[in-house]
Amino acid sequence: MNPRADNQELLPWHQSCWETISRAREGGRIPHALLVTGPAGVGKRVLVAALARSLLCARPDEHGHACGHCRECELFAAGTHPDYLAVGPDPEGKSDEIKVDAIRRLSESDALTAHRGGYKVIVLYPAQNMNPSAANSLLKTLEEPSASTLLCLVCERPGRLPATVRSRCQELRVPVPSESQALEWLQLHTESADAGTLLRLAHGAPLKALDLVKESCLPRRAKVFAGFAEVASGIRDPIAEAAAWNEHEPAVLLDWLSGWVSDLLRLASGHPAPVLINKDRIEDLRTLTLYLDPRAGHLYLQQVLHARVSEHSPVNRLLLYESLLAQWAEITGRHNPDSSRRG
Repeated sequence: MNPRADNQELLPWHQSCWETISRAREGGRIPHALLVTGPAGVGKRVLVAALARSLLCARPDEHGHACGHCRECELFAAGTHPDYLAVGPDPEGKSDEIKVDAIRRLSESDALTAHRGGYKVIVLYPAQNMNPSAANSLLKTLEEPSASTLLCLVCERPGRLPATVRSRCQELRVPVPSESQALEWLQLHTESADAGTLLRLAHGAPLKALDLVKESCLPRRAKVFAGFAEVASGIRDPIAEAAAWNEHEPAVLLDWLSGWVSDLLRLASGHPAPVLINKDRIEDLRTLTLYLDPRAGHLYLQQVLHARVSEHSPVNRLLLYESLLAQWAEITGRHNPDSSRRG
């Protein structure tokens, strides 16, 4: 993690986390290992960067915030502070794993020793990407902590870490902000008129929503949704549509797909005011409910969610999309009065 990339102020919803850290610091109870968890897009790295600046700063203020002007702060801002170390996947490697060699370098050198008389801050991100050998190697460091060294494991999926690693860290969970707080922040940082839609697609995580703006998410989603609806209505061949979907990563596309099917089932339930992810598509979704048997829809949603869980497995994504769309065509064709057009 490059500190310059996250060298910004704390986010509004970080206040409770910061107060927890401040109380621990005032009481001399800063842990040697901190497991910072929370979903993508809530600013875990922003919080960790603020903590690192604070611990390394020579003159933090009464609230524990770094002064921003001392030599330590200047070094941190420049990305050259010798007592700040980021560990992650090899940027030149083909894998997103954190490998054992990267962890061994921590324990087999003076990497755990502060050079400027204060704290040493080491950040592992994304911590859940450590392979088993790396996690086992880290365990030795966690069992024999160095004085004035803080090891921060930043993690979106703590369940993927070995229990032996988790148990030796103090967890700090970064919350998803309230909808009003998140929307207020997002509207200050983007001119998009669709801030509410973006925030729902990001599952309430403001920084993820901001990334969706930069990625032109809404036009791409609109195109994919059109194909999804046309397959259901029988005017689009599922295999042809799968080829169009193949330009999208499974993590993105399966998230959209699970959201559409979930919303369809909510609408089909008859609830007078269902909570929807895709409110901007409500009329199209209402039409699609006419083609969907709820029981078949629930079974289909299970398939999509299983594919999401398995998205990191070595599966041919075109074959995955073909399978999902063929199944979608089958279950919607049973209730589609125009299904004779399918063949």
